[in-house]
Parts: sequence; C-alpha cells; structure tokens
Amino acid sequence: MADINVLIADDHPIVCKGIHDLLSSSVGINVVGEANCGEQALELITSLKPDVVLLDIEMPDINGIEVVTKIVESAIQVKILALSSYDDREYISHMLALGASGYLIKDEVPGIIVDAVRGVARGEKGWVSRKVAAKLSQMLDNEKQSKDLTPRELDVLSLVSQGKTNAEIGLLLGISEKTVEKHLDLMFRKMGVTSRVEAAVMAVREHIV
Repeated sequence: MADINVLIADDHPIVCKGIHDLLSSSVGINVVGEANCGEQALELITSLKPDVVLLDIEMPDINGIEVVTKIVESAIQVKILALSSYDDREYISHMLALGASGYLIKDEVPGIIVDAVRGVARGEKGWVSRKVAAKLSQMLDNEKQSKDLTPRELDVLSLVSQGKTNAEIGLLLGISEKTVEKHLDLMFRKMGVTSRVEAAVMAVREHIV
C-alpha cells in the first residue's frame, strides 16, 4: 500500500509539532504540510492533494465546519479527521453529518491518532476518541428519551421549561390542572427526574424541546 499523505491544520504550534512528530515516526505515513488557519488549509488541500486532513475545529479565520463545507461543495477527494479540544455535541453532529470520517479530542489523540489516520485512509468511518464515543452514546439515549415522550408530554415539558405553572400550562393547552399533574408524573418517570426544575434543566441541556 502506498504511503498515506497527511495535512495537519491547527493553529496551535505545540499541538501541530506533537502530531507531526508522532505521525512522521510512523511507518507508511508522510506529513506533507501544515496549515495554521482555515484558508491556508483549503489552499494546501487543493495544491498538495493529501489523503487525510487532520482538521482543527477552532481556527482564527474560518472554522473547521466551514472548511469542511467548502471541501464538500468543491467535491475535493480527501478524508477528514476532525480535531477539537472539546466534546461539543454541536461540533460533533455538524462534522460527522458533513462527512468527516472521525472526530478526535486533542488530549486523547496520542493513543488513537496513528490507527485513526490509517483507518480513515482505508475508507473507514466512525473513528472517534473515548469522550466523543460517550457523547454520541448520550446523544442517542437522549434522542430515544425524547421519542419516548408523547407529543402532549413534550408540549407540557416545553412550557415547564418556560417557567409556566400547572395552572398556566392547563390554560394554554386546554386541559385541567389534574391532567397536567398526570402528564408531569409520567414525564418525570420517563426522564428519570423528580422535579420540574430537573426536567426543565435536562430538557434545555439535552435539547429535548
């Protein structure tokens, strides 16, 4: 198999050097360039045609999501491994939905990056580090959880999250306070919470409503 050509796009010199040294010392992997901003990454991807790009999410000009969007729009054939300091659900969702082959957290990179680069170069998808795997699992659990709630329970939860009282919820939904209480009781059990405050916090934090 031919050597894997890798471009590193990261605006942190220490991170860049660490990754460069790690990959360069691995058999069959060549680091062909480094970019310290999004625009430079796009230029080097076009000129160097790497097999894999290690792409930092947060860069000073255009972020990793915008870079991937432009790559997709231009139909450039390159595999993308996202790099981030954070296991942010929005970043993870965006990058994987756009077609990134993996998402790695920087402080977990050394133990997985060489295998990830090789796997991605072979066309494998889903290379994620431990924290991202946990976040994806949580996201799936939350999605299932929100599906378990009935449409009426989701209506009640939305109003609870807005700080409405049972009387106000009943008035807005055209149901009695006792019915609101029944919905709340069932909803709490499904969500694994014991109060409207806990339910509201979970609903907002986990994007259930």
